[in-house]
Amino acid sequence: MAEPDRAGSGGRGPRPGIRPVTERTHVTTAELFFDLVFVVAFLQVTTRMSDEARLLNVLQGILLLTTLWWSWSLFAWLGNRANANYGLSRLALLTATPIMFVLSVSIPEAFTDRPGGVYMPFVFVAGFVLVRAIYLALRIYASPGLRRRDLAALTVPMLVAVGLLTAAAALPLTGLDTGRVGIGQVTLWAVAAVVDYAFGMALPIGDRRIFSVRHWTERHNLIVIVAIGEVLVAIGLAGAHLPGTLGLLIASALAVAVAGSIEWIYFDLSALAGESALYAADPARRAGLGRDGYSYLHLPMITGVILLALGLKHVPSLVGDEAAYRRGDPLDDLGRYGMYGGVALFLLAHAAFQWRLSPRIGTIIWPRLTAAAVLLATIPVTTRISALRALMWLAVVCLVTAVAEFVVSRPQRRRLRSTLLEEAEAAWPPADDADQPGSAPF
Repeated sequence: MAEPDRAGSGGRGPRPGIRPVTERTHVTTAELFFDLVFVVAFLQVTTRMSDEARLLNVLQGILLLTTLWWSWSLFAWLGNRANANYGLSRLALLTATPIMFVLSVSIPEAFTDRPGGVYMPFVFVAGFVLVRAIYLALRIYASPGLRRRDLAALTVPMLVAVGLLTAAAALPLTGLDTGRVGIGQVTLWAVAAVVDYAFGMALPIGDRRIFSVRHWTERHNLIVIVAIGEVLVAIGLAGAHLPGTLGLLIASALAVAVAGSIEWIYFDLSALAGESALYAADPARRAGLGRDGYSYLHLPMITGVILLALGLKHVPSLVGDEAAYRRGDPLDDLGRYGMYGGVALFLLAHAAFQWRLSPRIGTIIWPRLTAAAVLLATIPVTTRISALRALMWLAVVCLVTAVAEFVVSRPQRRRLRSTLLEEAEAAWPPADDADQPGSAPF
């Protein structure tokens, strides 16, 4: 993450309109409002991937999600530096929110424009540029004393990404055949993502800082809830105009059981372990853990949840294909790889997250690894069983995994809950009226 830490260097205080984040800072209402846009964005990505059920569409959806995640992550780092409920930070975030919403609305046509209206691939790029520019302007203003290397780390990846995405948006206008355009666009988007993420990995850890552990972990916990909520939204929208058949009711309940198991697995132990590890780490190591465990490893977790939502869109009883349900038709390829592969990806990324942040309790990840292996090995079997039965077995595996981790991690959970409270209280300075509820936001 291109987040050089030079705020307040040379003894300078915060600039007018900026309130620094302290360990007492929590996620703000402005950030919650910004994150609500990602409910729409995630839903649009899922819809984009389900169009025509082609591999190219899935790759495009993953690239869209990767680009959106990077923009979200930049604001997560910024919100951990400058209080987003105060002054210029609040104004910048509230300005970026409608732009991000327009960007999300343009997702279905981010690669290929539909006839009529404005050329939407350019609209997406324009939204991307504006959101990144708002971030960049506030980031530079909030950090007096930035060096040339810091400015380059902030601006170069943005400029490269803008150029590559603009070229990808212009490809359909060149007259090339559809196949070459699709491959060219995916390649350009992939290179743009690699540049952004490579710059984030190459920047020295000493140039970053997490100012509030509680804010940092809360922000990522909430975006995971937003992604899981997208699964529930997808189920609700799919069945909104369908008759209340037995198949619809059973499939809906099973899908919610899978989503609930994912929530349980994420929050039961690893969220506590991650927060405790950040509190216990020195500033340099804390920044490295925040980058690797949250900015990077949360992306495959979110991707896995979105792929799960994509797979659920291919369960016949959830989309009103009553004939296929009664015949006991199996899932199509996109459905089985989306549901089983998506959950397996989430479990593997979540195991890596816990191992990176808290290797001392890494042995407890074995239920997740076992479940991921079972799901991947079971994908071929789903070609011979009904879609509803495949969903049922997915729910069983997820629930058993959640219960197994709950049982084997009980001693560690108790210890983490007690020590986490002590670490948080030790890290918090005396109460500051500026951080208390009801303080003036401007």
